[in-house]
Amino acid sequence: MTTPEPIDLVIFSSGILHGEALTKTAGFVAISHGRIAHVGRAEAADEWTAQANQVIDVGDATVCPGLIDAHIHPIHGAEIARGLDLGGITGLDDVRAALARYAASTPHAVGSDWLFAWGLDPAIFGDAVFDNSLFDGILDDELAFITLFDGHASLVSDAALKLAGVTGTEELPSTGYVGLDQHGRPNGMLYEMAAQELVRRVLPQPSFERRVDELGKLLRSMAESGLVAGQMLDFGAPDTLEVLEALERKGELAIRLRISPWVMPGATEDDLEAMLAMQGRHGRRWHVHGIKLMMDGTIDNGTAWLFDADTHGESLHPLWHDPEALAAAMKFFHEHRIPTTTHAIGDQAVSFVARTIGALPKNGTVHRIEHIESIPDSVLAEIISAGAATSLQPTHCALYSRADHTDNWSRRLGSERANQAWRTRDLRDAGAIVALGSDWPIAPFDPRAIIASAQTRRPAGRPDVEPVQPQQALSARAALEGYTSQYWRSVGEEGGIVESGARADLTVVLHNPLTTAPDDFAETPVILTVVDGEIVVDNRRAIAKGIADLSEESFQPV
Repeated sequence: MTTPEPIDLVIFSSGILHGEALTKTAGFVAISHGRIAHVGRAEAADEWTAQANQVIDVGDATVCPGLIDAHIHPIHGAEIARGLDLGGITGLDDVRAALARYAASTPHAVGSDWLFAWGLDPAIFGDAVFDNSLFDGILDDELAFITLFDGHASLVSDAALKLAGVTGTEELPSTGYVGLDQHGRPNGMLYEMAAQELVRRVLPQPSFERRVDELGKLLRSMAESGLVAGQMLDFGAPDTLEVLEALERKGELAIRLRISPWVMPGATEDDLEAMLAMQGRHGRRWHVHGIKLMMDGTIDNGTAWLFDADTHGESLHPLWHDPEALAAAMKFFHEHRIPTTTHAIGDQAVSFVARTIGALPKNGTVHRIEHIESIPDSVLAEIISAGAATSLQPTHCALYSRADHTDNWSRRLGSERANQAWRTRDLRDAGAIVALGSDWPIAPFDPRAIIASAQTRRPAGRPDVEPVQPQQALSARAALEGYTSQYWRSVGEEGGIVESGARADLTVVLHNPLTTAPDDFAETPVILTVVDGEIVVDNRRAIAKGIADLSEESFQPV
């Protein structure tokens, strides 16, 4: 075999997950010009190492296909994840106490600055009305903006509503709305993005330079967790491309980004043409390809689209005033061979999107349905019949719902529909493509913990927590594939396999994800993250020093 020149990198390992079968193979991976040039046995490595620029031996560590998060919001998400993180707090009094402490420790003059928080769990309200009485006695007359954990609703203070001029009579392009009290006055709740924007437009913004720096740090953290790429499903900030270009002027992005801009309710033909014109824009490690659509809101806020109302009498409407307008937008992009991924959480939303995809003439374009939180067998069959790809977030189930149905999501749906939660196993068994991700900042992005939760149906490292619908657990292989080959299939491309000719995206971890207990894998060290053949994370020395039974020499460059 003739070796290409030059060989940029050779990695030796006794645990290479090789090919589509993820067969554990001892040997080496040779990389040239961002591609895998060869996967071979160690005894045949001399001709490859002789001309290699860098040779590394990672010993018994496992070389995996590069992990890719199918759903992230790294730029828009920074606008959500501001201030105090309320994640994991489920008691009303506990939230009030946390806000009071934060307000006391955050220097600002009353009425002249904003208090931000995020990750608020609506479970704190119990069966009471969602409103800003939460602030009474602790944030009186303050400008406060809190985003609920799903990102689809915000709770704001009366002072914030007054500053923004919100009356509750605004006409919105979607079925989102301003929550009202019994007297018809705004009660502080803003449901869905069109309503949230009424106040977001007056919020103080970090400087452009700070946003660029924070994005760089976030992408670096993602790479440290083992991610090589992510699909960014929004174009929430109007200067998104300027932020990316500014970051690239400072150096390389730590992970690759595939950007699928969203087309929101109320989009015009000119808007569709503008999004079509965006396709193909790119930098060195980012490119625009695909479109994000949104069929409904969320179950927790009563804005999903269900066949039958939730226990509050809500979740009966799509996000688009006319759902056929979304179908027309999908058809427009399909005709131009642009893949779409559509947010659909409620059973009627998923059904509508599946039937819309199924009605499109086949032209090789893959369309994906995002979230799919609760569906009956009949809707699952529609997904399969349509040939739609799917994308789910295992930790949304594991972190935000409970096996005993005491969480807000389950109580709103009722037990029958709550028992149809996040049917990852049924979808895979039926032949659907099932990509996995985090929806950061809605849930933490660490892929190791999410791969673990996909197998356990509970939070990683919490064996004391009862699993949610454990029969829907994925196998270790299916969970890993959700971050590798299944992801690539969900966007209609080949990838996620360690073999000759493949893109040189690799995640090297200390323990084999196929044979390691899920909770242990959630804590496994990331040794290398390789993006397009370039090492962007190298923890060999630090890990070697911290592991007594692993010799330091195993991790030294040859």
